Amino acid sequence: MAECDTRIWWITGVSSGLGRAVAYAALRLGDHVAGTVRREEDRVAFEALAPGLAHGYLLDVTEQEAVRETAARIEADLGPVDILVNNAGYGLVGAIEEASMAEIRAQFEVNFFGAVSVIQSVLPSMRARRAGRIINITSVSGLASWWGTGIYGASKFAMECIGQTLAEEVGPLGIKVTNVEPGGLRTEFAGGSMSFTAREIEDYETTAHEARRIFADHAGDEPGDPVKAALAIVHIAEAEEPPLQLLLGADALFYVGRKLGAFHAETARWAPLSLSTGFDEND
Repeated sequence: MAECDTRIWWITGVSSGLGRAVAYAALRLGDHVAGTVRREEDRVAFEALAPGLAHGYLLDVTEQEAVRETAARIEADLGPVDILVNNAGYGLVGAIEEASMAEIRAQFEVNFFGAVSVIQSVLPSMRARRAGRIINITSVSGLASWWGTGIYGASKFAMECIGQTLAEEVGPLGIKVTNVEPGGLRTEFAGGSMSFTAREIEDYETTAHEARRIFADHAGDEPGDPVKAALAIVHIAEAEEPPLQLLLGADALFYVGRKLGAFHAETARWAPLSLSTGFDEND
């Protein structure tokens, strides 16, 4: 059981990338971290980071009953979860027409349904204590869509809605929720955490297929530092009033800013037509 003056983190997907960086930052504070991975060798490697503080658990987030059991085991082993970082996920790249229903469902099973299942598993304890932090790792692609990443972006758009709505529902209960939207980070995301549609249609060569080339060309040269991103996440976990949404990286700020600017301009341009659909009370 952890000492009462330390916090308990549950971070999904700590075998590499941002999840591992956040776990390491929390461990350096002396906190206990329950990290979930899918392979035994990754569990062993994670626990070796900080023996006695790093606690590895095998979990596939798409298995709902296993999620509930893992949540119960973490609480029994360490105590109630203070901070959940919903990080596990991967990216599917390809045109929307190219994606099979099986590929789409698999993407949502991990990035959306799995993430929601993890949230639901910690909420009863957080509600009972009137305390807790939930941090969802979404993506700049969950706010600013671009060709070739529509299915991945849709899963993150969905999590954006979940996080924002959840914040309204549990805020009065003392639970804080933040959606974190990273831009490109120098992790393995463009490698082992990315999948491509099996089908390719030539007509998308100059649009959706550009995403494949962009990811390949920038792999290992992304602008964001995952260590600094992890420190930013730890910072909001400690903030008295954390943000509802946190963009990470100059690229995230640029793409979302451009998207919002275009949205506001188009909304203003078509406002007369939008307003024309109301009942005329004088008729």
